[in-house]
Amino acid sequence: MTITQLQYVLAVAEYQNFTLAAEKSFVTQPTLSMQVQKLEDELDILLFDRSKKPITITEVGAKIVAQAKNIVNEANRIKDIVDQEKGFIGGEFTLGIIPTIMPTLLPMFLRTFIKKYPKVNLIIKEQNTENLIRNLQDGHIDAAIAATPLEIEYIKERPLYYEPFVGYVPPNHRLGKVSELTPEDLEISDVLLLRDGHCFRDGVINLCNASKNHQEDHFQLQSGSFETLINLSNEGLGMTLLPFLNTIELDEKKKQNLKFFKNPSPAREVSLIYHKSELKIQITEALYDVIASVVRGAIAFQDVKIVSPLNK
Repeated sequence: MTITQLQYVLAVAEYQNFTLAAEKSFVTQPTLSMQVQKLEDELDILLFDRSKKPITITEVGAKIVAQAKNIVNEANRIKDIVDQEKGFIGGEFTLGIIPTIMPTLLPMFLRTFIKKYPKVNLIIKEQNTENLIRNLQDGHIDAAIAATPLEIEYIKERPLYYEPFVGYVPPNHRLGKVSELTPEDLEISDVLLLRDGHCFRDGVINLCNASKNHQEDHFQLQSGSFETLINLSNEGLGMTLLPFLNTIELDEKKKQNLKFFKNPSPAREVSLIYHKSELKIQITEALYDVIASVVRGAIAFQDVKIVSPLNK
């Protein structure tokens, strides 16, 4: 039994196809099939039911796959131990970021990070929270930046910052003359929302539902970008809520339509999340330090209220 064989088994279990597993493992299909067969012969069991399409894992195969994940992770940890001992921070590192954070946060820290850690090959993927969680579990990404808390057993969360919600309210809106917002001012019927799949959308809905004024049956306008929501607001179709960092680069005319909440402000917690196995932890910690130091100056941390249901 070898680590390579276990890696091939994990690939077949994930993709349920020997050809695709071989492609993702950068080997030929006959090589991968032969190594999986050798392991099955050694163990005198069948790991996969090849008669079905797609291939399925046998009952005992599922137990072997679960153990194989632990073994492969622990084997990878050996290189981590050596790297940490040598003080080496480098190699390939895949970072996932949710769509409502990536456009504003990435430009703030990327140049600083790659300049400080030139030996890290940083691969960045924009994914929603559901995909980030699944890819962290499967080992396809090393860490992610997402709205928390997630409260998932195998994921560790390190808060980076707390980002206040900011209202974008055109002058002709019913709240146009209000100097500061409160959650009670919001009516879900005229708050423009991101489409399903965005955790920021869920946070806004929960915030509106926490107030006494909501009509859940009436909101219909949904979009995939904050820019579109702002434009719809300017057309008199309602108001919207933005994460604070998304307001920094607005032009002066649009900034006149921003309304902050009375302190303490509702906010979302943004964290660096990673698997509890802590593989490549030295790079994860370096990333955390750079992001936290860059963002610290952009957001005021005092008197920020975290509304627990926002990210559920």
